[in-house]
Amino acid sequence: MSGRRGIMSDALKYELAEELGVLETVQKNGWGEVSSRNCGNLVRLAIERAEKAMAESYTPER
Repeated sequence: MSGRRGIMSDALKYELAEELGVLETVQKNGWGEVSSRNCGNLVRLAIERAEKAMAESYTPER
């Protein structure tokens, strides 16, 4: 990538890739071989996890 730092950790990316069943493709051929649909699904899963973590840590003010 062009000098940009990613928001997601590499560990999270690989965990999500495994969950989606594309980890083997990533390991053998790199991220460039993952379809755009699956990349979108990776982002969707990451957002869902972040939203869930935020909801679990939310404590309403009293």
